[in-house]
Amino acid sequence: MDHVIIKIDNLRREFIVGGEKVKALRGVSFQIRNGEFVTIMGTSGSGKSTLLNLLGCLDTPTSGEYVLDGVSVQSMSKNQRAVTRNRKIGFVFQNYNLLPKTTAIENVELPLLYNTSVCAKERREKAVAALEAVGLGDRLNHKSNQMSGGQQQRVAIARALVNDPVIILADEATGNLDTRTSFSILMLFQELHAKGRAIIFVTHNPELAYYSSRNIVLRDGKIVSDTMNSSPASAREAFDNLPKDND
Repeated sequence: MDHVIIKIDNLRREFIVGGEKVKALRGVSFQIRNGEFVTIMGTSGSGKSTLLNLLGCLDTPTSGEYVLDGVSVQSMSKNQRAVTRNRKIGFVFQNYNLLPKTTAIENVELPLLYNTSVCAKERREKAVAALEAVGLGDRLNHKSNQMSGGQQQRVAIARALVNDPVIILADEATGNLDTRTSFSILMLFQELHAKGRAIIFVTHNPELAYYSSRNIVLRDGKIVSDTMNSSPASAREAFDNLPKDND
């Protein structure tokens, strides 16, 4: 865990809304190393959505520096940022963002369509491997409307993994799921973390901090706490202890 994947230094983001200047981020600084599982928390208006967009190269800061895997994001062109989003960052969203009427394998292959170095045969092999890694080897040809919410989120996680990104960026990834399914998805994130994946999980749910290795809390565009968790709780244990009728 010695390789710094993300380095944020004095990041600020301001917007003009109705003639007024809104300071969404007010000088945020931190580093994330390879193999960390970080939850970023905060209430509505804390700046976490703005930070998520900056980390995902979907927006650029007003000032400050963002270095992703050794490269300054501000120095990138719009096209370079698009390539970086595709190959360096795996996104997992609250609403899954799967293509409707499309099979699991077709959804997972999608990021590889923009990678010209991957041929069709290799694309399929990578997609199958990613789906097997999230426990959906028997659902390759199922369409979104044939899968539960938890299965759809697993497809989304497989899609995030398929390009072997340096960071997985999850936005309220358990927000639309019931308790039992949420813990099954959290188990999967812990398994990926155990295999050395770097994960940033943005959420408003404070309970999730118990299951990550580090927790950053935002308030009014600033970091108010950044704490390490040396012994994260086990999502599998929590899952096993849930009442069986909690479906």
